[in-house]
Amino acid sequence: MIVRIMGEGQVRLDDSHLTELNKLDDELLAEMQSGDEPGFRLTLNTLLDSVRRLGAPLPDDALEPSELILPSPDATLEEVRELLSNEGLIPG
Repeated sequence: MIVRIMGEGQVRLDDSHLTELNKLDDELLAEMQSGDEPGFRLTLNTLLDSVRRLGAPLPDDALEPSELILPSPDATLEEVRELLSNEGLIPG
């Protein structure tokens, strides 16, 4: 799976990591719904750090279709809210 982190680039991530990432996504969704800004910020950064740690960055000149697009680390709660579906940032 190819994941894009807005403002950073793309990462190739094995599908086997989706369960772990979905748990963080569920936490992020709950924090957004409750308006927990500090929790949201911590979970967003943990989610992005996990993608970076578990994935392999693609070269800057590579442009693959992204199956998943995640917000930048400095995205606001409101900006991320606009990106969310009912399933969160990560479907499934």
